[in-house]
Amino acid sequence: MAGMARSELGAYLTARRADVTPADVNLPATGRRRVPGLRREEVALLAGVSVDYYVRLEQGRERTPSAQVLDALAAALRLHEDGRLHLFRLAGLGPRSRAAAVADRVEPSLLALMDAWPHNPAIVYNRAYDVLASNTIADALFHGWTHSHNLLHVVFTDTAARAFYRDWYEVARNSVAGFRLGHGAAPDDPRVRQVLGELLEQSPQFADLWARNDARGKALAHKRFEHRDVGPLTLTMQTFDVRAAPGQELVVYHAEPASPSSEALALLGSLAATSRREP
Repeated sequence: MAGMARSELGAYLTARRADVTPADVNLPATGRRRVPGLRREEVALLAGVSVDYYVRLEQGRERTPSAQVLDALAAALRLHEDGRLHLFRLAGLGPRSRAAAVADRVEPSLLALMDAWPHNPAIVYNRAYDVLASNTIADALFHGWTHSHNLLHVVFTDTAARAFYRDWYEVARNSVAGFRLGHGAAPDDPRVRQVLGELLEQSPQFADLWARNDARGKALAHKRFEHRDVGPLTLTMQTFDVRAAPGQELVVYHAEPASPSSEALALLGSLAATSRREP
């Protein structure tokens, strides 16, 4: 397992190095550059380590980077907090999940809270991106989950996804980055590994984004949908960790008051309520 972590560590460093330009870190862009982003020697300079040591890290030949070195690398590569946490996990210095598998039970009190939001789509999903719970209006927003109850499969294997998500590429990129962060927390989780294998086999787009080695959790964001029943929707998305079940996240959507999206969301709620009352 340690060898796998070192290999992933090297791949992660390589990918993040490619995302940082000399201008980002106030270095001159001298000479012909054969690779995007920073050169290895530039990262070594910024982190205060030898070039040979950094090369060994990327190649997986250095097995025990210290926390001090990782901190310096995180600063040199301009990693955000999620990226820094992922870096430490890959080096064996960050916390990993104690659970043997992703939790699939949602607390009844949380389910009751979600049901009390008739105008706010809300879902709970786990590290494998399986939707474990959703309220009525969320079911209506996601068309009854007819394709899959797994969000990654919805994004990458549903032929309607590119029309449903008006900014499909951004949704896809952020979904893969969030999934990788969860994978880094529990790389041996059987369901996480199963979903990863399925998507790598079934979706070239997923495989390309997975190869970018980006790790980033969800945060406040806006999502634009094109719903077949109510038309365009722009919703703000808030994400919360479920403290009672590590690895689960609660996502709640809302529309700007008095906006066209708010009216469309109200219509969607009415349609969902009517559908529930029908025998």
